[in-house]
Amino acid sequence: MTVTEFKDLFKNAHPVFLDGAVGTNMMKAGMPGGVCPEKWMADNPLPISKLQHDYMEAGSQIVLAPSFAANRIKLKEYGLEDQVYSINATLARNTRKATDGKCLVAGDITMTGQQLAPLGELDFEDLVDVYKEQAAALIDGGVDLFFIETMMSLQETRAALLAVKETAPDMPALTSMTYNEDGKTLYGTAPAEATVVLQSLGADAIGLNCSTGPEKMVPLIEEMRRYATVPIIAKPNDGIPELINDETVYRLSPEEFSDNMVSLVKAGATIIGGCCGTTPAHIRAMVEKTRDLCTLKPDPVTERVISSERKVQEIEPGKQFLVIGERINPTGKKKLQAELRSGSLDMVKDFARSQEENGAAILDINMGTNGIDEKEMMLRAIDEVTYETDLPLCIDTSYPEVMEAALRRYPGRALINSISGEEERMEKMLPIAKKYGAMFIVLPLSSAGLPKTLEEKHANLERVLAAVKAAGMSENRAVVDVLVATVGADQESAVKCFSTIDYCHSRGLPTVCGLSNISFGLPERAFVNTAFLNMAIAHGLTMAIANPSQKLLMLTALAGDMLLCREGATERYLKTAAEADVTVSTVGSKTSGSVQEKKSDLSPVMEAVVKGDTTHIQELVKKDIANGRDPKEILNTDLIAGIQMVGELYEQKKYFLPQMISGANAMEKGVAVIEPLLKKDSSEQKETVVCATVEGDIHDIGKNLVVLMLKNYGYNVIDLGKDVKAEDIIEAAINSKASVIGLSALMTTTMVHMKEVVKLRNERYPSCRIVIGGACITPSYSDEIGADGYSADAAECVKLVDRLLAEDKQQNNGKALAM
Repeated sequence: MTVTEFKDLFKNAHPVFLDGAVGTNMMKAGMPGGVCPEKWMADNPLPISKLQHDYMEAGSQIVLAPSFAANRIKLKEYGLEDQVYSINATLARNTRKATDGKCLVAGDITMTGQQLAPLGELDFEDLVDVYKEQAAALIDGGVDLFFIETMMSLQETRAALLAVKETAPDMPALTSMTYNEDGKTLYGTAPAEATVVLQSLGADAIGLNCSTGPEKMVPLIEEMRRYATVPIIAKPNDGIPELINDETVYRLSPEEFSDNMVSLVKAGATIIGGCCGTTPAHIRAMVEKTRDLCTLKPDPVTERVISSERKVQEIEPGKQFLVIGERINPTGKKKLQAELRSGSLDMVKDFARSQEENGAAILDINMGTNGIDEKEMMLRAIDEVTYETDLPLCIDTSYPEVMEAALRRYPGRALINSISGEEERMEKMLPIAKKYGAMFIVLPLSSAGLPKTLEEKHANLERVLAAVKAAGMSENRAVVDVLVATVGADQESAVKCFSTIDYCHSRGLPTVCGLSNISFGLPERAFVNTAFLNMAIAHGLTMAIANPSQKLLMLTALAGDMLLCREGATERYLKTAAEADVTVSTVGSKTSGSVQEKKSDLSPVMEAVVKGDTTHIQELVKKDIANGRDPKEILNTDLIAGIQMVGELYEQKKYFLPQMISGANAMEKGVAVIEPLLKKDSSEQKETVVCATVEGDIHDIGKNLVVLMLKNYGYNVIDLGKDVKAEDIIEAAINSKASVIGLSALMTTTMVHMKEVVKLRNERYPSCRIVIGGACITPSYSDEIGADGYSADAAECVKLVDRLLAEDKQQNNGKALAM
């Protein structure tokens, strides 16, 4: 099936129907726990073939081959990594046979469960290769399209999407992520960010599945629709599961499920189906209830939008003025050049943090200096900056090969700086921009150099925009650089820029400039820059590349927005002015604006933990020790307090998985310095906690984070890994004299094994507490099976363990006094 044929499915403006759940139905059909589901279904085709045939009969137009986790990394957990091709090709062929060619067959792809660098050890390109291997096998098996689903990491979704598009460029690829109750993924990505990034990279539909019932998906679909230019997918669970007589039961009837699906279509979903708990009866009811509904056409508020993993930024003329932070650029910065040559990115990370704090909307990244491998350093900088800041990036390089490598790695939709009217540069850069879906700054110059007249400048601009359209892209991707020259050399420089801004404004094109160029070679440059900025904003300048640490400049920009009555401008101005104690000096002085910088209330060591600064923390700890501080004091008042703040920020949804891991890693490095210096005191040793993902479940991201956090709070943690039998968990707890057992499960089909652990605990080790968590777990389920507590995340788990053990100590002390 081609992408064009896929688009034809939506011509009648009615929903397109997917199938329903596989795992929960296969468990009912006899698939045993603990086996590799994909291998079992390949070897036992009758149950899955019957289910797929029933879905087709119920009205599914697209049925998924059950190749879900049949990638090399997941199959290795079962010793089946050499069977990637045979398992995937077999499942695809069997699905086509079961549906008898009466519906489309989608190759199903999901996450590997491993962390990508720099948080983990898996390289991005290695992950792309893993997905390419699976995609090639599914194509040979005869799939018509791909469904990349139940993804938690935006970067991993990008890897899978790139793999599919590079393996089969004209085959449709649908992507779907799973979101927590707060409306974000485990990594902090909201539906808006996922929509912008994935559709720009070539996803033919975007959406969400699993994790929740249909009613809670409505606001997420509405958020996606704000930016969606492609069809939106909704594949919810059949409500929240309950455990009844040791069986996971989904309570929504087919009728109730289908009623809720009507709301999703009205909210903007155009491709609908069911996830965990749904059956052919649910799909039949859904089809009957929604087949005649009219779907909404894509109607994004703007296509001029870039995004990081965690922040969307619109770039629209006449809206909020934006500053692109210019500081991550070694040009003219000898210290930064020296650091880059030494392989250090400390200043890059510091610049990223400070520019975000000072109000930049976008960060420019330039690694162009001699003595380094610019491509390698650019990739490293992107990895590091992505975890230091939420801001979207502007990739700044003269080399097409560096630009492509950067756009490929960056987990967002970037802005390219820049594409000029030079024929060779257009020829090389436009295909890169198209492949990776980037926006780009247009330099209206030609192979002859800078334009000599306004007419020539505008003609150059129109020539580039014509080339953009010829390459199959909309000019909505373009931001025009108005080419600021110093007024010291050309008195009409500013006036010419204003004319170009006016010209672009009449064409509806956003504009940008290198602000400080206007004052080059002049005294008191800040005043020239500020005056130029004021007038340029009044003419309609959209953004400028500048240094956001210059508060006079930033407040001038905010004041300009306020005076032009732009939405939210007054609030932004008052907030920024209140946070900065700005003193504007008299004209003629050396300093035009000074700022009393707010000093952090945190100690340097604690701040390093909170910011996840693994580079400096050991040096800071050693410095404190050299200055006579007690290592125990550093541990308690800096390191532990720092990780507690990280946990609080995580609870407040200000931090997400990347920041949590970075903070925990920083603390671990700090502890490594002081641990040899601490006097061992058995009375101060914390209790032992045994952690495991229960039998049959091979998901361990959440469990690993809990282990990391508990260790950093001083607990002796024994990590048994994933897919662990109840008997082995209890045996480990008894042998280690553990005070707490922590259990995790992601799948509804495996959560029942938690009850087995509780039962064995009651029989063999009743003094040990049990806490549980996972995507499918609820507080009521914890109460139902007799666990001692439920935690929604790692930070909450630490507090829960602390509380339970404090209660135990209080009870034991009470018993001792009674005796």
